Amino acid sequence: MSLKDSYFMQVLAVDDLERATTFYRDKLGFTVREDERMPDGAIVQTGSSYLLIYKTEFKRGENTVASFLVDDVEATVRELRGRGITFEEYDLPGLKTEGGIVSMGEFGQTAWFKDTEGNTSALSTDIREQFSKAA
Repeated sequence: MSLKDSYFMQVLAVDDLERATTFYRDKLGFTVREDERMPDGAIVQTGSSYLLIYKTEFKRGENTVASFLVDDVEATVRELRGRGITFEEYDLPGLKTEGGIVSMGEFGQTAWFKDTEGNTSALSTDIREQFSKAA
């Protein structure tokens, strides 16, 4: 298998593995798999994809590190707010959120939130079908 056909897994650094696994399991509703062979990490299952979270002392930036593709951003934001998730508000040139959500024309909507470790993730309209038709 060539690299262009390989599977992609997002990796996120965390300060407190227990706090992070609780967030991804209890707040976002994902399955979290811990294994004694990996004492400083855990695998988070997100649909048919996986996210590796691991404990490290390295600092993280404010950039978006992962985007979860959903059918309905507004409904998912409502659901996660009900679980205590706070969404970021931005007012930048070319990007202004309203109620935590930005509309991006043909690319749908996006909303950003931080996990317990300061990693910024997004909920975005699932546009994979648009790209597969263009190919």
